[in-house]
Amino acid sequence: MAEKLRIGIIGTGGIARGHARSYKMLDNVEIVAGADIVPGKARDFLDKQDLPHAKAFEDAETMLKEMELDAVSVCTYNQTHAECTVAALEAGCHVLLEKPMTVTMEQAVQILKAEKKSGKIVTVGFQPRYDPNMIKIREIVQSGELGKIYYVQVGGGRRRGMPGGTFISKETAGVGALADIGCYALDMPLNALGYPKPLTVSASAYDYFGKSPVYNPQNYQRFEVDDFAVAFIRLEGGITLDFRTSWAMHMDTMGATLFLGDKAGLKVASPHPESAWGGAWDGTVGPLTLYHDKFGLLVETPIPYIQNNVDRFFEKVKDFVDAVVNNRPAPIPTSQIIYNQAILCGIMESARLGREVEVAIPEV
Repeated sequence: MAEKLRIGIIGTGGIARGHARSYKMLDNVEIVAGADIVPGKARDFLDKQDLPHAKAFEDAETMLKEMELDAVSVCTYNQTHAECTVAALEAGCHVLLEKPMTVTMEQAVQILKAEKKSGKIVTVGFQPRYDPNMIKIREIVQSGELGKIYYVQVGGGRRRGMPGGTFISKETAGVGALADIGCYALDMPLNALGYPKPLTVSASAYDYFGKSPVYNPQNYQRFEVDDFAVAFIRLEGGITLDFRTSWAMHMDTMGATLFLGDKAGLKVASPHPESAWGGAWDGTVGPLTLYHDKFGLLVETPIPYIQNNVDRFFEKVKDFVDAVVNNRPAPIPTSQIIYNQAILCGIMESARLGREVEVAIPEV
C-alpha cells in the first residue's frame, strides 16, 4: 500500500460531496480519481472539490483498470450499487458503499460473494451509528437493563420531503422512501439488538403523495416508487418490530422509538421537527427515557442527552479508512446489513403480494 491511501469515487452526485469532503480531512488519504457516466460530470466534480490533479473517467471500469487504487466510495444510484461494488472488489479495492446496500437480494448476494472471494472489506454507509446517543441506545439495550426485549416500535419520516431525480425512478432507485430513509430507521433498532435474523414480514406501501399533482407537481407524472411504507416484522428470539417510514404525510413525526422489555422499557423521542421536512428521517434521535419499577413504584428515569457536534459522515469515512489501513474488519459489515436488505426486500414483496412473506437469507 502506498504512503497515502489512494481513493477513487464512483458516482459524483450529491452524496459524493460528503465523501470527498471527509477524505480531504484525513492526512493519510489522497483522492486520485472519480468516475461518472454523465460526460464531464466527474471532471466538474473533482474541480469543484479542489482536486485538479485527480483523474476523471466516464465509466468505473476504465478507472479501476487504469488507476492503482486502494479503496473506492460507491456513490451511484441504488440499482448500480452491486455492479460497481463487485467491479471494485475484483479490481482489488476495499469499498465504502452508500446505503441502501442494494435493491434486490440477488444483488446483495453478488456483493457478499465478491467480497468473500476478494479478501477485501465492504462497509455500508450508516453514519447515524456514530452519533453518541445512538451508541448509548445500543449500550442500554445490550446491558440487559430492559430484560427480555419482545417489541420494538420504530419509524422515521418526513412531513414533506419528496426528492426528485434518480430517487423516484424504478430503473435507477428501484425503491423509494423505504430504501432511502427506511434503511436508517431499520438499522437503529437492529444494531441495538445485535442484528437478529428476520423471519417474516407483513407490509404495505403507498404512493399517494408522489403521484399527486397537488403535492408533487413537478414530478408526479414520472413517480414510480413508494413514498410511505409500514411493516410488521417478526425477528428471531421472539421479537416483534413495528416499522414505518415516509417521504410525505399529514403528520409531523412518526413518533418515538420504543423498546419494550419484561424488566424495563426505553423510549427514544423523535427530534422536534424544525421545518416541514421534520421527523427522524436522517437517523437523528431525541432524548431517552427509561421506564421501570423501583420499590413498587412506576419510575421514569431520563437518560442524559449527549449534546454533540459529532460529524457523523466524517466519522463513517474515517472509520472505513482506519479499517483499511489497520487491516480491521468492516466497521458496518455486509454480514449485518444483509439482514437489513432482506427486510427491505421482504417489505417490497409483501406489499406487492398483499400478504405476509417469509424472509430468506441466502448462505454465502
